[in-house]
Amino acid sequence: MKTIKFTIYATCLTFVFILASCTKLDEVVYSEIPLDKFFQSEEEVLMNAGRAYTKLQRYPEEFSLWTLTQIASDEMVAPGRDDGWVWDNGRWDEIHTHQIDPNNKILTLAWNSVFEGISACNEVIYETEQTDITFPEKDRIVAEIKILRAFLYYWGIDNWGNIPFSVDFTDKNLSEQKNRQFIFDYIEQDILDNIEILQATPQPSYYGRVTQGMAYTLLAKLYINAQEWIGVNKFQEAVDACDKVIAINGYQIENDYFTNFKVHNESSLENIFVIPMHSVYTKDRFYWYTLTLNDASRATFNFKGQMWDEFILEPGFLDKFSENDLRKKSFLFGQQKDKEGVDIIIDGEPFIYTPTVDNYMARKKWEGARCAKYEYQDGLEYYATDMENDFVLFRHSDVLYTKLEALWRLGRGGEMLADADLQKIRTRAGLEPLQLSDLTDAEFLNELGREFAWEGHRRQDQIRFGVWGNSGWNKPVSGANAKLFPIPQSILNTNSNLVQNP
Repeated sequence: MKTIKFTIYATCLTFVFILASCTKLDEVVYSEIPLDKFFQSEEEVLMNAGRAYTKLQRYPEEFSLWTLTQIASDEMVAPGRDDGWVWDNGRWDEIHTHQIDPNNKILTLAWNSVFEGISACNEVIYETEQTDITFPEKDRIVAEIKILRAFLYYWGIDNWGNIPFSVDFTDKNLSEQKNRQFIFDYIEQDILDNIEILQATPQPSYYGRVTQGMAYTLLAKLYINAQEWIGVNKFQEAVDACDKVIAINGYQIENDYFTNFKVHNESSLENIFVIPMHSVYTKDRFYWYTLTLNDASRATFNFKGQMWDEFILEPGFLDKFSENDLRKKSFLFGQQKDKEGVDIIIDGEPFIYTPTVDNYMARKKWEGARCAKYEYQDGLEYYATDMENDFVLFRHSDVLYTKLEALWRLGRGGEMLADADLQKIRTRAGLEPLQLSDLTDAEFLNELGREFAWEGHRRQDQIRFGVWGNSGWNKPVSGANAKLFPIPQSILNTNSNLVQNP
């Protein structure tokens, strides 16, 4: 188990933030006391800043931004079960078929998580800048939270396009809606203005926090999508931002792909930015085991309680993997075995996860491949303990593939193919390195899917590669307007400045 320390210089400072905000029952509520009394120590300033980071913890939940984008993509689906469960009044189907009602619960909660996070960042920045306490890291903390806010705005323009914008915590007026170009420019400038203030090299005391590696990766992701989002080619800028991450010389491709997703994945040298999780202190946040598995899998992983048997790998996606691709082990399919390696038999029938589903409206409980990408710790039980693998948002492989894609779109894909780290992404998976002939639209997109399955990348990648509106498994063709999610109706009802996406 990860060690939690009540000190500012803890190995994982974000866990200090979590403890301060979730378990300290006599915590001072700063919004209820005068500004000049906000903080009495450097430690209190740091703890307060952590409130912004904790807003990320909802990302991998059942009703979340991750779920919204994944179900809308070709990676994940939640078909109705033959016992009547999962259909959830058609909410999942709306997302899967790109026909989302603005009142959809998942849509609303996803929106709220982004903009509540932005509001928390604005508050923390204001409070930190207002305090009279001075210490060497004060400016760095402000810079971190500004780029964390930029990251949340990046999520905002990616998924909703024209969005409400506010960076002034004291402004109580309804936020004005700004277009993608405005938000894009603001994100870019906020990163460039603050990136040099950030911690440059990865070290334990900055684990889970915004660093230069995270900020340059965010900048690269902004630039690789610029053509789609604002109609401007910024592929060379994407290459340059990736080179900045590479030049830090603090990240590397792990020998084992699954090192990045182990229970104790804080040791990964590939992970650049993560959401730290803990089985107790972030309970009810990361519980994929119950979201995806059937009850019979308790014999494999020694789980307790009922599994929800809800999210499965979309049928057909597994076909993108070759038989010898080790990344295919991210998913469970075929005959399942117990902890001793013995075939599981239920009522005389072999327990088999089938990659296919015969009836979208009436999935049988063992149909569909299940996710096991993140290592499951022994004895998990929902409402008691949850997964404490830290959820990965940016990895070094993403930096290398973003650079390769940008070069390829510039007609220079061959320049990078001899890079040893790039080649290792494939060779560690048991495959040959990419060749220039592999760099086609279809194969490049497939490779991104194999490398980043269920990491929240797929919707963005499908849109950028021009296939988002294509028909798919139980999904009709969707129009260009489906590239953006609708703004939730409840938000439109409370802010007259906002106009719904077409």
